[in-house]
Amino acid sequence: MSSGTPSDPAAQAAAEAAAAAFHSFAIESWTLYSIGVLVTLLRTYARAKAVGIRSFRTDDYLVWVGIMFYTTQATLAYSVGNVARGLANNGMTEAERVALSVDDPEYRLRIIGSKIQVAGWTTYSALMWSLKLAMLVFYIRLTEGLGRRYRLRIYIGFALVIATFLASIGAVFLACRPFQNYWQIYPDPGNFCQAAVSKPIIWASFAANVSTDIYLILIPIPLLWESSLKLLKKIAATIILGAGIFVLVCATLKSIFVLVDPVNGAQLAGAWGTREAFVAVVTTNLPMIFPLLKTWFRPLCGSVLRSSQKTYKTPTGFRTIGGGGGESSGRNRRGPPSANPITANLTFTESEEQMMNDVKLQSLKAYAVHGSGNHLTNGIIISNEIAVTTEDRSSHPGEQYPQRVHETW
Repeated sequence: MSSGTPSDPAAQAAAEAAAAAFHSFAIESWTLYSIGVLVTLLRTYARAKAVGIRSFRTDDYLVWVGIMFYTTQATLAYSVGNVARGLANNGMTEAERVALSVDDPEYRLRIIGSKIQVAGWTTYSALMWSLKLAMLVFYIRLTEGLGRRYRLRIYIGFALVIATFLASIGAVFLACRPFQNYWQIYPDPGNFCQAAVSKPIIWASFAANVSTDIYLILIPIPLLWESSLKLLKKIAATIILGAGIFVLVCATLKSIFVLVDPVNGAQLAGAWGTREAFVAVVTTNLPMIFPLLKTWFRPLCGSVLRSSQKTYKTPTGFRTIGGGGGESSGRNRRGPPSANPITANLTFTESEEQMMNDVKLQSLKAYAVHGSGNHLTNGIIISNEIAVTTEDRSSHPGEQYPQRVHETW
């Protein structure tokens, strides 16, 4: 066997087809990588604009840790085709293994390709799980001020993510013993030591991804549907927060291709692995860049993306975003809490990213201009800025003069 120029037309055509396939893969891979980095830059810009760089939280840095691993993974994926010519220690018959001389250039390429595959699986795990950690930290910010039972779900998520990461890495480093068999050509090291198609690695990675992705999706969705957002906004928020399902689809397809076709499936699996990484980067950053996109496209989309403005009757004291139940300035008693919190606009900036569910996170009080009379009659206008307005009803004796208190989040 030789890596030289093929002598027959069939081999020549196969080589040209392989070169064309690699060229197409390289274009797709680097295009997706560029978009992923751009999306992360947009997220960082949106966060800096919303809260300032000094107020960045852990997830704002974790996404860039993910980008470092994404860069490494994209480089390794390119190197499999550009350096190793798509070869590794898998996809060979016993006769081909016997015939391949250690002095043949193909032998060296297969060893290099096998080592790249091991590094690729390791980098893939680090990339995906750093993004999962970033999502969990974001959920902590999203639920600040809520009860312990909401935080407990997130803490369980941290334990699940860490445990599955160790399982995925453990499968890579423990499935093949001794470790150097990962790049052994002859004798056949067996499936466990062929990293590109290793069943222990594939199954461990798939199971870890399925369990963590489903759990991460299920953390915010119940909170969202318990809120009093309009149905359309609930659906939009569900799509944004549940976009991780697309990562799950890519991971499933990648695993199926390898398990069904161990010989040729590795190439398709590599392509879907690249798409999986891209979708993971985008979906992790999407909740943070949505407000920025909403602002940019508002002039084009008009009322579709415009924040709704409505007036609700509610007690004078109220839970911000979360409905009635604060201190009443007109009476020394607590107003009745609303059955469902009022959730204003779907945004995920530092001050607007909290989910309220029957919890008093902040209270706005109307500071009265004392007049001659009774309690206030109030209306709340909910938009990007909360305004508590007291109107002067001159036809009703004893009511107070108007006042206005602003709180922006």
